[in-house]
Amino acid sequence: MKRYDLIIIGAGPAGLSAAIEAAKRGVKVIVFDENAKPGGQLFKQIHKFFGSKEHKAKIRGFKIGEELLQEANHYGVEVVLNAIVAGLYLDKEITVQIGDEILHYKGDAIIVATGASENMVPFAGWTLPGVIGAGAAQTMMNLHSIKPGNRVLMLGSGNVGLVVSFQLMQAGCEVVALVDAAPKVGGYGVHASKVARCGVPFYLSHTIIKAEGEEFVTGVTLGEVNSSWQIIPGTEKHFAADTICLAVGLSPMSQLLSMAGCQMQDTPGGFLPVCAESGETSIPGIFAAGDVSGIEEASSAMIEGRISGLAAAEYLGFITGEELAGLSQELEKALQSLREGMFAPENRGQTIAKTDEGIEVSHSLLKKGYVDESEILRFPGIAKASGIHPVIECTQNIPCNPCQDACPKKCIKIGDKMTALPAIDPERECSGCGLCVASCPGQAIFLVNEEYEPGLASITIPYEFLPLPVAGDKGNALDRKGEEVCLAEVTTVRTAKAFDQTNLLTIKVPADAAMKVRFFRSLEAEPWVK
Repeated sequence: MKRYDLIIIGAGPAGLSAAIEAAKRGVKVIVFDENAKPGGQLFKQIHKFFGSKEHKAKIRGFKIGEELLQEANHYGVEVVLNAIVAGLYLDKEITVQIGDEILHYKGDAIIVATGASENMVPFAGWTLPGVIGAGAAQTMMNLHSIKPGNRVLMLGSGNVGLVVSFQLMQAGCEVVALVDAAPKVGGYGVHASKVARCGVPFYLSHTIIKAEGEEFVTGVTLGEVNSSWQIIPGTEKHFAADTICLAVGLSPMSQLLSMAGCQMQDTPGGFLPVCAESGETSIPGIFAAGDVSGIEEASSAMIEGRISGLAAAEYLGFITGEELAGLSQELEKALQSLREGMFAPENRGQTIAKTDEGIEVSHSLLKKGYVDESEILRFPGIAKASGIHPVIECTQNIPCNPCQDACPKKCIKIGDKMTALPAIDPERECSGCGLCVASCPGQAIFLVNEEYEPGLASITIPYEFLPLPVAGDKGNALDRKGEEVCLAEVTTVRTAKAFDQTNLLTIKVPADAAMKVRFFRSLEAEPWVK
């Protein structure tokens, strides 16, 4: 039996972050993960993260994973892959299956960072080939370069469903509809808006009745649901599709903690261990971090992991209680900042009528996935100005502020509270550099110039699709709901290392379309190539 100061189960964002913090303090750490590659979900996440600098905002998930791995290697963390931890026992002993062997390891402390598994939902035909989880779709696309299908219907409008829908289109799939039984969009409005402007229709208060097909999925039948979640007769809708993608929530993989005898609680968020703020469970020396202790974003998981890594180091005697308190204070502050705003844990399931600034929330955004033209002008990111200026269509209090830091002219104001709505400073003049557009994880910032040429306006939009248009290309300009507004011509396409693969596409359109147009589709592209 091999012995280590600290055993960590799970090499995802929480586990690696915990390992780094403990190893920095001299703790001998080993990390086990059942996958062939460390990093957990990070290596499937090609989108930019929300938050602020300390949360690794505007950095893509797989890049964050690479950084964590480099740091773990630097501090001598031992990572064992293809290792299934089959048992966790009271004396902090674990059994691990590696190949055909069952091995025993003993830790003086244990951190469980096993993450979560995808939920499924049964319906007629749900076992047909072509019905997959959103995480599986991400794995196929972003790790193995395989298209999950050609025509995809997404069930679930939380952040996972919205993000994966966009990534499906980036991979060349057509998303025929985004469906949710709930009466409103569950994820961030900026994620919904970038899907809607690509032409994807939202069907809220709808669910799947059946998947059609004999040997594989060939279509889907939906039905509208009432307030009791029952199908309303006569509301059936049919879609031709070869893939149904399910993003219907996650369940914490907490079985090992239960096996060890940790006190558990059955909550709306899953079967969770009872934990202190440090992540320590009811058994001294056994900690939990990340989604296994409650489903949140990866940014939160990394901070929780760091806190648990420090707490384990203190439990083992490598740092003092005073050192732990001092080091944890800023981390806990950063974690709390991610848990504020309209999507705070205490607001889950609640209907928020107004923003923190007292502005009425967009009903169209919640029902259809986009802010209606009649609603957009009431938000502080929308300001009229001469010449080129930013238009920020961020209309919910979410924890994110990279745009404020990105603007060299300080045109964008959020303030100290990260969840405040971004506003335009009328005293500052925009240089048109586009750094704010590229930095926005929600792709919600545009540069508009109503005076580009007589009778014409220019609009600079974030663009992350291939093939990349070139100057002179003509196409259709689409509005917030993905409908064609007018013809447009590409004037410039800007790429730069600082933009991190977000291209800045500038198009010219009639001046009266400047506050309507938010997407471009080349005339040469097939209708489903968004």
